[in-house]
Amino acid sequence: MNHIYTDHKFEEKYFQLLKSQYPTIQDASTEIINLEAILSLPKGTEHFMSDIHGEFEAFYHIMNNCSGVIKEKVDLLYADQLNADDRQELCTLIYYPDEKLMMLKKEKKLHKDWYRITLIHLIELTTLLSSKYTRSKVRKALPKQFGYIIDELLHSRDSQDLNISSYQNHIIDTIIDISNADAFIKELVELIKHLAVDHLHIIGDIFDRGDRADGIIDLLMKYHSLDIQWGNHDVLWMGAAKGNQACIATVLYNNLRYHNHAILENGYGISLRKLITYANDLYACSENAIDPVIKTIAVIMFKLEGQLIMRNPDFQMQNRLLLEHLDLNHGTITINHQTYQLKDKHLLTVNISHPYESNYQEQEIIDNLVEAFQNSMRLQKHIQFLCQKGSVYKVYNGNLLYHGCIPFQEDGNFASIKLCHHRLQGKKYLDFIDSIVRHIIYDKNQSQYLDMMYFFWRGELSPFSGRVCKTFERFLINEEAAHCEPSNPYYHFFNYEKECNMILHEFNLFSPYSHIINGHLPIRVKNGETPLKANGKLIMIDGGFCKAYQKKTGIAGYTLIYNSHGLRMKAHGHFENRETACLENKDITSKSQIIETYQKRMTVKDSDNGKMMNDKVKQLKRLLSQYIAESHYTF
Repeated sequence: MNHIYTDHKFEEKYFQLLKSQYPTIQDASTEIINLEAILSLPKGTEHFMSDIHGEFEAFYHIMNNCSGVIKEKVDLLYADQLNADDRQELCTLIYYPDEKLMMLKKEKKLHKDWYRITLIHLIELTTLLSSKYTRSKVRKALPKQFGYIIDELLHSRDSQDLNISSYQNHIIDTIIDISNADAFIKELVELIKHLAVDHLHIIGDIFDRGDRADGIIDLLMKYHSLDIQWGNHDVLWMGAAKGNQACIATVLYNNLRYHNHAILENGYGISLRKLITYANDLYACSENAIDPVIKTIAVIMFKLEGQLIMRNPDFQMQNRLLLEHLDLNHGTITINHQTYQLKDKHLLTVNISHPYESNYQEQEIIDNLVEAFQNSMRLQKHIQFLCQKGSVYKVYNGNLLYHGCIPFQEDGNFASIKLCHHRLQGKKYLDFIDSIVRHIIYDKNQSQYLDMMYFFWRGELSPFSGRVCKTFERFLINEEAAHCEPSNPYYHFFNYEKECNMILHEFNLFSPYSHIINGHLPIRVKNGETPLKANGKLIMIDGGFCKAYQKKTGIAGYTLIYNSHGLRMKAHGHFENRETACLENKDITSKSQIIETYQKRMTVKDSDNGKMMNDKVKQLKRLLSQYIAESHYTF
């Protein structure tokens, strides 16, 4: 009863607010007409990407071609007017306007007729893409420079009036005559890309492996509408930025192993000089300069991880306390009663009597790194952005989005996990973790929960990871059997509709058209694996965007397009480089797979925003009825 009473009070407050905003019959009527018109428009296009892992060039291209949406619209408009090469050149101009215009200028192709034809094509394409939005929304997307002119060209394009046609042609000629065509084209193609995708979803793991995660975040910070679901690599960097020592050591290990020290030193201004000097003094006889540094930071990482695990028994990670099992005299390690030969027994900084104790030099290095991570203004800005736009999961337009997993038990039920004196499962567990992450990021003092960021990064019961990470074994043991990483039962049960529906229902999603959009687990397409699980209820969109995984997956990543017609999966081929794309008008080869097609086209009314608009219309109609009754009007 109290809940109903509270809802009623809120509804009345909302009604009174509407009354103040729309004080007359005409005001209320106009807004009803406006909202009803918007509700009838096609639903905007959503674009899903996952597991980008610092691959800036491929990411930038996919963002520019909107997973092939741009090419589809160009082909739709000009299949009968332009040949395939000319259509592809137009696409390349849209993807890379600066580079393409410069090349065409060198080839002396930028004459007045080229500009006129190109501007007309771009205006026609913009008109097509803007047709699913209100004029008000399109105007908000217009660039400050040329915004008024673009608006005039868009809304006079289809006019049969000769005066209007002359007016438009004169605008185009003037743009060319005063040498403003290049600047105008650049603004117009950005608008085209903006209109092609209404909202972007990043399903986690922006960081690590590739070398330009910082550049990717810079691009995302300029994007018009997006959300991010944190991945395990993202929370690792978030923990490092807040000063978690184990997270910092792991970030260094991950990036040095992939030779990506530039993101640390050039991207975020974090000096590795002390670490490099110490490592090369320790292992002066090494054949190269990088191996000693990787070995040194790996040992520091294992020590800091061990200290953290011993401080936090609730994390249930005691099976990762492995330094104590080393036998450096014989060059072996015994794990679960199995003895393995070590790749390298010369671990000069491991004291077997106190294996998890950092020596003075190691502690000095890590203290300096903590200060560097915490004082990197660019890194802190990026982490604040991740927190602002991100979350553990997102429910959006009937779909459930998350990077890793919902931890399960072996019997197919949600795992009950004890954390911070709370026992939680399912949605409540994810909500609790979301609140903890935000507390850590926004807490200006040293958060009491900071250790948890490392658990979120690699704990078997973490929703970001969901597996036992065998970094230690991969680093020190050759036998592949020791590298096998047991996964949470979730990765078995996500193949079945019953369990996937159980997850969706946990998040109040009961529509037959609802899906789980998942990342984290690379799909080995070349081995016959499919991204569609549980008869299409779960869609796994990690297809190997990261170059390091492409040999395993056989493709270069999946993306997902969800528009008013349905859901389509795009499997992408390898991207060479930007120069080849511009010189040869070469696009990423993508194969499209239709997952779901709707018999009736989805409209704004079917979206989350549409539901809120529909509620507003109901209240406005109630308000209108009150105004009419008060004025003694009748229909």
